[in-house]
Amino acid sequence: MNNTRILVDTIINERGFLMKSICIKTNNIKNIDYLLNLIDTIDLDDVYYSSKQFKNYKNIIIHYTGINTKVFYSEIATVLSYLVIDNIEDIIIKNLIKSNYFYFDSTERQIIFDICSELLIEQPIEKRFDALYTSFFDYISTEKNLLLSGFITFRLFDYVSELNSIIDTSVNKFIIEREYIEFISLLKIYIKSQPYTTAKVHLIYNNQQSTLLDDKHNLIVVNDNIFNAKYLSDITFSSNDYALNTLLSLVPKNIVVHLIDNNEDEFIKTLKLVFEDRIEICKNCDLCKLYRNDINFSKSKTN
Repeated sequence: MNNTRILVDTIINERGFLMKSICIKTNNIKNIDYLLNLIDTIDLDDVYYSSKQFKNYKNIIIHYTGINTKVFYSEIATVLSYLVIDNIEDIIIKNLIKSNYFYFDSTERQIIFDICSELLIEQPIEKRFDALYTSFFDYISTEKNLLLSGFITFRLFDYVSELNSIIDTSVNKFIIEREYIEFISLLKIYIKSQPYTTAKVHLIYNNQQSTLLDDKHNLIVVNDNIFNAKYLSDITFSSNDYALNTLLSLVPKNIVVHLIDNNEDEFIKTLKLVFEDRIEICKNCDLCKLYRNDINFSKSKTN
């Protein structure tokens, strides 16, 4: 993380007006370019800035000679908030993951970070931005000195809390996905090690509900007794848990999945992973048409 220091001073200019000056110190070229580009877009009169190289830092000095002080602080707080989100957030997240989930190895932490990045893309930035903006605005409005690295570590409680919440969600997702992969691998090993006990099973699938038929289209009773569901794990497919358990008990040579609503959801994808080339997807055979027509007829009666 960059050792950036922001120094806020108030001096009297030659015309007797209060002039607010902010000096941003950083040795990070990427952050310097980012700040200069954003400062240049500030839509406020009487704002002047310069960039000077000193011994340890390149200083970006911003002067404001106008009377809308709160607007000026708001603009700078906005610039700093976007700087953190765009340039520093990834570093903060990686440090939080390493600190809070040190027991995962580097590869696992990278996967968690990737999941977190995906979640951040899906979520609007308003919550994170508001947390940053409020912290920056409140501080530079009343204090003269701000050390960015220390500020992020010790004062961005709401922002870091928001990131930690997203990280926790990412870790839970990672653990579930890892358990899912392990579960699928175990089931595949089991399937390959067992001789099939029946030639063909039809699975009628509609609206996330499963119906099992034998090769003569007779109903196969699905045992929903949890104590007999020896192939189930903590991973759940709701009402389809027991259909999966029944298929694993039968070990059919071929499973024809009839997608009545043409929806290939996670349960169907799981069946394909477990049973691999034993799975056949069907969408328009006579059996599909029969069940589809029956459903449409039932809907018309209720209407």
